[in-house]
Amino acid sequence: MYDQPLPAVSFQAVTKRYGPVTAVDKVSLDIAQGEFFALLGSSGSGKTTLLTLLAGFDKPSEGQVMMSGVSVSDVPPHKRQIGVVFQNYALFPHLTAAENVAYPLKMRGVARSERDQRVRAALGLVNLSDRLDAYPIQLSGGQQQRVALARALVFSPAILLMDEPLGALDRRLRDQMQQELKRIQRELGITVIYVTHDQSEAMAMADRIGIMSDGRLLQVADPQTIYAAPTSHFVARFIGECSILCVKSTEGGWDYDIAGARQALSSPAVGPIDIVVRPENVSLRSPAKEPIEKAFSVPATIQEVIYLGAGWRVALKLSDGQSLLANVMRGDDLAGNLAPGAQVIAQWQPTSVAVLPAEG
Repeated sequence: MYDQPLPAVSFQAVTKRYGPVTAVDKVSLDIAQGEFFALLGSSGSGKTTLLTLLAGFDKPSEGQVMMSGVSVSDVPPHKRQIGVVFQNYALFPHLTAAENVAYPLKMRGVARSERDQRVRAALGLVNLSDRLDAYPIQLSGGQQQRVALARALVFSPAILLMDEPLGALDRRLRDQMQQELKRIQRELGITVIYVTHDQSEAMAMADRIGIMSDGRLLQVADPQTIYAAPTSHFVARFIGECSILCVKSTEGGWDYDIAGARQALSSPAVGPIDIVVRPENVSLRSPAKEPIEKAFSVPATIQEVIYLGAGWRVALKLSDGQSLLANVMRGDDLAGNLAPGAQVIAQWQPTSVAVLPAEG
């Protein structure tokens, strides 16, 4: 039997308090070697605090921070072999791109000849070989971000921490840098811990995502699982758009009833439940048209229609007063014939919903 490799990072019941405020609350989390892990949450959720505890800029009030099986809670930041990239880049304005990237090596006493070689390699990795002598003011925002990334990678850190690194870039540059970051991470095989409040960023890049709220880690899973099978109302609402419907379980928990329609569950529900329905899983048909086989169907009234280019977002009202969102794409039967007040049948496959204990 082969031994399992030690996690690159392990938070073991870590808590951080600032006076009466608990910023991180008993977080336990293992991050594998070579994993791209995203910490996702709104402002004040505790994700950046967790990053500062790992980087060594602060110490936990309780618990242990481990790197490759060794506690680093008392190890100073410069001895942790961690590269850090922040949103503001923090480049020295009086130094060239090459000099900025060389700075961590200079502080570590690396010889000039080796420094030059490693700086050129690092700037080549981020496609800036032709801007070695440019000062930050002469670089675009995306280029400055690349210099900051090269500086974080030049000393071959074991772990790369990134705190909202793309937040200052426009959408086009963010999309480009997402691809670049994934390419570099794959080439180097480095462990990346990426903090963001942007769900699309996390979904596009991460191997796994950890959702944080009020200092607690609510769910950790791969992007597909987080999206399709959230374990709480908060996670369901935080990742993508959804409708959360209050339903009544029947037949010993094997069915649920909503607005007079009944649908079977794949496994029995215990106690009151809600269901999570994503708008892309909801299709609409005319009441006169035959239903899709095995699909759950419920009558609805169109409240609002929003044109999205590739299709329409339709807000619906069920007969019991609950709201439901649906996507209608070009080519669908009702495309172009949607109007507020129209009566339709909303339908979805039973396997496309997530079941949660009833909120409250």
